[in-house]
Amino acid sequence: MIFFLFSHSENAGNSMTDQDKYKTIAKASEGIYKEKGSKFISYAYPISSEDEVKDLVTDLKKKYYDARHHCFAWQLGLDGKRFRANDDGEPSGTAGKPIYGQIRSHELTNILIVVVRYFGGTKLGTSGLIHAYKEASIDAINNTSIVEKTVNDVYQVNFDYGVMNDIMKIMKEENPEIINQDFNLRCSIKWSCRQSSVGRIISKLEKIESADLEFLETV
Repeated sequence: MIFFLFSHSENAGNSMTDQDKYKTIAKASEGIYKEKGSKFISYAYPISSEDEVKDLVTDLKKKYYDARHHCFAWQLGLDGKRFRANDDGEPSGTAGKPIYGQIRSHELTNILIVVVRYFGGTKLGTSGLIHAYKEASIDAINNTSIVEKTVNDVYQVNFDYGVMNDIMKIMKEENPEIINQDFNLRCSIKWSCRQSSVGRIISKLEKIESADLEFLETV
């Protein structure tokens, strides 16, 4: 489940806009950058919650238990307000910030980037560290694909069998994603649609007698 800082009710009636579209990475990836003996191993992950961040960082700390630093940055949501950058012992602003800078410059969200550093014996200085964490992050991003996704609301409509044709006509016209359907005496269809279009479908379904709508989640 994806968590965003706006409610579905605020956007349900919007016309088709870009407010419910975002860019993220298609799958997890790895990258690497080496400088003066130091090795910076980077990982990029698509995420949907802060809990995932904790688990992924913990796993990398266990895997690279002998590394000196496990620095990271993440962002969730469309408005840019849910993020964090962590230097994990590096000088302030030399690790988490440049990692987060690449998330921003690539206009990504719902993403975590972790860079594991093995110290090579030679100090890189402030500018050297910033450059290294930036380049390691870029390599991880370049080793996956950037995809555009929409924020979708999931609903279930419950209705009497007698209005089946009316319901199915709307489903055919609007073409939401049908997740599950059950056609008995009391029928139900679980469906998903991008937020900027969902209001139009709701207004049509609400006109049908015996049809009850239930909001389930935002994904």
